[in-house]
This record gives sequence, structure tokens and C-alpha cells, in this order.
Amino acid sequence: MRCDRLTFGMMIGIPLLQFILFGFAINSDPKHLPTAVYSADPSPFSRTLIFALHNSDYFDLVRQAGSQEEIDRLLARGEVQFAVQIPAEFSRRLLRGERPVLLLEADATDPAASGNAIAALGSLVDAALERDLRGPLEPLRAQAGPVDLRVHRRYNPEIVTQLNIVPGLMGVVLTMTLVIITALAITRERERGTMENLLSTPARPGEVMIGKIVPYIAVGYLQAILVLAAAHYLFGVPILGSVPLLLFVMLLFIAANLAVGITFSTLARNQLQAMQMSFFFFLPSILLSGFMFPFRGMPVWAQYLGETLPLTHFLRIVRGILLKGNGPADIAPHLLPIGLFLVLVLSLGIKRYRQTLD
Repeated sequence: MRCDRLTFGMMIGIPLLQFILFGFAINSDPKHLPTAVYSADPSPFSRTLIFALHNSDYFDLVRQAGSQEEIDRLLARGEVQFAVQIPAEFSRRLLRGERPVLLLEADATDPAASGNAIAALGSLVDAALERDLRGPLEPLRAQAGPVDLRVHRRYNPEIVTQLNIVPGLMGVVLTMTLVIITALAITRERERGTMENLLSTPARPGEVMIGKIVPYIAVGYLQAILVLAAAHYLFGVPILGSVPLLLFVMLLFIAANLAVGITFSTLARNQLQAMQMSFFFFLPSILLSGFMFPFRGMPVWAQYLGETLPLTHFLRIVRGILLKGNGPADIAPHLLPIGLFLVLVLSLGIKRYRQTLD
């Protein structure tokens, strides 16, 4: 154990990482979810509802939308989790006892992120209006509630879990297999004694690393196509967006994971250490990316950490393309973090490979 300190460190570090992530970062009841409001009725009752949402633990009002098109855009890009629409003549119909409609649109691509908030909204609306419905307006407190709350679960109206899990499996499978396979590339060469042959060639470090990465790109595409076909034909996952666009984005994500594996192979002394490093990277990726647990339910520090992982952004891209029909403009904000991650990790791997040459 003294001779192999990295392995001993992993034995201590991995359980500690699991303890921290599960104890602090994982939360199945997310609160303070970003919410947009579109009010076409500037009345005291509308303001009461808006302030009630603002004071709630489940909703954070981040945008006052001006049109239905803006609401659609915010939900499609994942900038908000909910959109509350107060229609015109809301107060007039409320005073007439006609139970006006209050529309709540929810991004249901991740049902676990919105379920509790939707359940709490009904009682929140009734409690908020009780303060205003007093005196002559007290008879308006109908048993069914003064407002007809209607919930539209967009992109997954039937709350099918497979529509959330199966597209995410594409990113999880690619991360797990490609990082592990490529992490063993250079360490295997070193253990078998064939590293000297590479060192004697005039190939530059970047050329060797690209040569190690390129063959596995085809393997990654094969895995992704198999998962995509199974998702559509076995689990009924819709494909509303462009498949060529998804395949193009997938190239960047595959390259990022391969760069991680190659960098680990330059750091590890043997294949066991390479496997341990791969697992140490895979564990936070699957827990902090929003695949297993709602991303917005995690504390702020965990969300910042999750934003640095390429799997987090790829999950949003693949779910957006398949379930929402997102286009290039909608997924563009998620491409830059993946590209930046690729450049940084690949640069570190090339630098480490030069040190190996010395």
C-alpha cells in the first residue's frame, strides 16, 4: 500500500466522495425552481398570485414574459422549469364566480424535478386568494377552489419515466465505456513493453493521442446508434428533432470523453490505476449531471461542479433534440462548455505525454 499510494488514495477518496455527494448534493425534492410569469390581467388578484409564487419555496420568478412565444422559447431551452399564465379578464371572471383558468406549463422532461412543485401549487393558489376573498367576496371561496388550475406537462404529458432515462443512457454509456477503454490505451502499451516502439517513432505527442482517439470515435458512434434505435423502437422515445444534428454534437461529446481517458492513461502507472481514475470521474458525472437525480435540486456548489462536466450538457442536448425538437440555436449554449472541456483536458494530456517522452 505504501508503494501504490494512488490506489490507497482512491480507496479513501471514492467512499468520501460518495458520502459527500449523497449526503449533501442529492435531493429528490427540488425547490427554488426557475419560473416565468405571463400576466395579461394587471389586477390585484394577479399581483397576489405572483407574490405568492415569489414567496414560495418551490418557485423562483426569474422572468416576466411578454408573449406566448417567449414562454415557448424559455421552456424549449430549459431556462425555466415552469411558466405560469394569467389570462385576460382573470379578475372579472373571478369576481363573477366563474372559476377562471390559471395555466401552469411545466417542463416534464424530468418528471421528478417538477412533481412536488405541481402538487403544492394548488393549495398555494387557494391560500393566496383567501386574503383577498373576504367580506362581500367570501362566497366565492368555492369548495373546489376559486380558480381552475390547469397543468400542461410539456414534452412528456403522460409522465413516462423512460422518456427521461433512456435518452440519458446514451450519454452515460458513452462516458462509461469510452473513458475506461481509452484510459487503458497508453498504460497497456507501457505494461506490455511496446511503449518504447512509440517513443522511437518521429510521431509527435498530439499525433499519437489523435491516433489513439480516432478509432474509438467509430466505436462511440456505433454505441450511440444502437442506443438511439433501441430507445425509439423498444421504449417509444420520440425523435422530434434532427438526427444529423444530434450525430454532429455527439462527435464533440465523444472526443471530450476520449480525451479524458487518454489523459488518465498518461497519469496512471498501470491499468489498475487507470481504471480507478476512470471510476473516480464517472461517479460524479452520473450523480451531478441530472441523470439520476434532479439537477436543480442540488445545492449551488454542486450545480457549479456539475456544469463543468460534459455529460451534464450532453443530457440537455439529447433530451432537447429528441423530446423538444430543439434546433442549433437552442443547443448552442451547451456546446461551448463541452468544447472548452475538450481543449483543456486534451492540452493537459499532450503536456503529460511530453513529460513521459522525457
